[in-house]
Amino acid sequence: MSGGAALNNRYGAVLLIAAAAVFTADVSVLRFVSPEVPFAQIIFFRALSQLVIVALWIVLTQPARFGSSNWPRLVIRGGTSLICWWLYYASFQRLDLALASTLTFTTSLFVVALAPFIFGERIGGMRAVTTGIGFAGVAIASEVTTFAVDPGVLLGLGSAFAAALLIFQNRALARTEHTATIMFWIGLVATLGTLPAALWGWSEVGLTDWLLLITAGTLATLGMLLTVEAYRFGEVSALATFPYLRILFALLIGYVVFAEVVSWRALIGAAIIVICGLLAGRAERKVPM
Repeated sequence: MSGGAALNNRYGAVLLIAAAAVFTADVSVLRFVSPEVPFAQIIFFRALSQLVIVALWIVLTQPARFGSSNWPRLVIRGGTSLICWWLYYASFQRLDLALASTLTFTTSLFVVALAPFIFGERIGGMRAVTTGIGFAGVAIASEVTTFAVDPGVLLGLGSAFAAALLIFQNRALARTEHTATIMFWIGLVATLGTLPAALWGWSEVGLTDWLLLITAGTLATLGMLLTVEAYRFGEVSALATFPYLRILFALLIGYVVFAEVVSWRALIGAAIIVICGLLAGRAERKVPM
């Protein structure tokens, strides 16, 4: 939490609830985009929306935040975000909203699993067991019955793994870089990174698809900003449960809008992942993708 911000857990909770709704709206809006629009184009508009919004934010506040002596690390951070986004949106294209949303919360489990290798941290027996049970919850929620795994589940887990790497990267960058600087470089690297693929398979986009793509990109950026702002005002421990409301929002939207019905096995698996994620990640600070 940034210095100078008055502690207000209630305000932080409201912001996180809003962020959960906004992130769910983001992936829901993209389901209405025409199938003819190439996937690379979707990611390009997502990145471009963030680049434009954050650039305007910096121009109106402190233009010096465009630059940084740590630009090589920011480029790597942006590249990791691009991979994370690619896998994240691909998983939502292939899975029900509830399951795809649930898989995003395995990030905390991956953080615990990677911590000994990246930072040499000792995680303790209890957290190790909790992490293992959490991954078992993935198998239950995914309704795996054989050794074959739905490719969408693998994409979701890949996205969560990349998000875990982002957390470690942010531990170093957050010491010297403002949130606006980090988000600008994410948008810049992701936009340039997707531009060749987007141009290669460019498809004429109708007005409706333009509006949907811009809306989704704006919602995703707004969700990130709301999350950052929430943890600036609230304590991580006090706000830990609120991001999981995304699963409830996904269940509701999935059922009402897309007629998706979730099985009891999927619900049980989701509950295991949520509980284990809270226990395994209670010491980890949430950061934007």
